[in-house]
Amino acid sequence: MTQSYTDEFVDNAQNGSTARQGWLSTLAKAPASEVLKLWEAMVAPESQVLRPAETGMVMVRGRTGGAGNPFNLGEMTVTRCAIRLATGETGIGYVSGRDKTHAYVAAVADAMLQSPVWHDQVRHSLIEPLRQAYDVRRDAISRKAKATQVEFFTMVRDRKA
Repeated sequence: MTQSYTDEFVDNAQNGSTARQGWLSTLAKAPASEVLKLWEAMVAPESQVLRPAETGMVMVRGRTGGAGNPFNLGEMTVTRCAIRLATGETGIGYVSGRDKTHAYVAAVADAMLQSPVWHDQVRHSLIEPLRQAYDVRRDAISRKAKATQVEFFTMVRDRKA
């Protein structure tokens, strides 16, 4: 039985760094339009920009056969941002592409998720809907790929004749 993305997050919530990796991953993988739509309904606390949203390149690495020797696959555009809430929590946001607003929102959400005051609200209003949408997209892609799967079989002939 496969474990859903949401179940994985809940199971890993005991380990703070793993939970943070989960919500940062969710914010980074979600389409900017979905993140911003959900973000509009939220009220964010005051924050100070430590590193304004900036766009750059990162090297994407792959592995031969998925687990073998690493190699440089190519470069990818990434936008990052860092902020600090008035209460002291520091948040970072890294997203693919050039959307500076998406990176800023991800940084503020990261900081809010570290705060006991804001954590539950952001998790229920932003992270969980994004995870559910991710699960739906992933399942649709999986079903589409499954529909094109070809199963091969071999018939064994009795050669005694």
